Amino acid sequence: MCGVFFFLLVFPWFGLDIGGTLVKLVYFEPKDITAEEEEEEVENLKSIRKYLTSNVAYGSTGIRDVHLELKDLTLCGRKGNLHFIRFPTHDMPAFIQMGSEKHFSSLHTTLCATGGGAYKFEQDFRTVGDLQLCKLDELDCLIKGVLYIDSVGFNGDSECYYFENPTDSEKCQKLPFNLENPYPLLLVNIGSGVSILAVYSKDNYKRVTGTSFGNMMSKEKRESVSKEDLARATLITITNNIGSIARMCALNENINRVVFVGNFLRINTISMRLLAYALDYWSKGQLKALFLEHEGYFGAVGAFLELLNSA
Repeated sequence: MCGVFFFLLVFPWFGLDIGGTLVKLVYFEPKDITAEEEEEEVENLKSIRKYLTSNVAYGSTGIRDVHLELKDLTLCGRKGNLHFIRFPTHDMPAFIQMGSEKHFSSLHTTLCATGGGAYKFEQDFRTVGDLQLCKLDELDCLIKGVLYIDSVGFNGDSECYYFENPTDSEKCQKLPFNLENPYPLLLVNIGSGVSILAVYSKDNYKRVTGTSFGNMMSKEKRESVSKEDLARATLITITNNIGSIARMCALNENINRVVFVGNFLRINTISMRLLAYALDYWSKGQLKALFLEHEGYFGAVGAFLELLNSA
């Protein structure tokens, strides 16, 4: 598995998804460290753990999504919490430099990563950070991450949800949905681009289609409206287009369960409610739009799980 072989799976445990716009990082913080382990723990590892878990912001752009933290997980016999961190992809060189300054390579020399940036920044990881990247298939990681997070749940609550009465601001409700026995499902990943996957089992899936974001309207029309109006109109156009395509794919694949994920949906209730309405409308009530709390982090979770599976 990409040369990731350890006599013991040493900390820290990371998974990276390096997308076109955002880098998503998951970090497992062990909570069951014994006194003996802590005494033997090298200062570099203590420094990394303290830096990642004591802050909610890193520099001017890095964010730890504290509200998404998964607590009391057991992985490879260790108990701990899973943290979710994101920062813009254009800050990736600064992240690699930080890893070099904190001597990350002295702890272990391979990171599991997915996304197009795993190829783009591979040489920088090697030359600047003295780190080897294990590059993983983006769609494999996405599906593994979705299935794992849904299986463990969200700290006792449901990971999956839907909107009832999505177009009525007063009656709209966010309600939990049980994704037990999920197959088949249509998985729509909306990030810098859109990938639509038909998933028949954890090992049997295919990419049905994909799309990029709509073109901006003419210069004359742009100048006649406010930026806010333009942004909302573009958002509605993109969302309705995605909903229509998802409905057609679901019909063609004979799938009635459609799950939307990706960072496009982060703090984007407008698009989620529009997707819920569009899918219901175009399918005449036969399809329900489902969403997941951890939105764009599933690729990073899948990369993280591959690290554990490779030990």
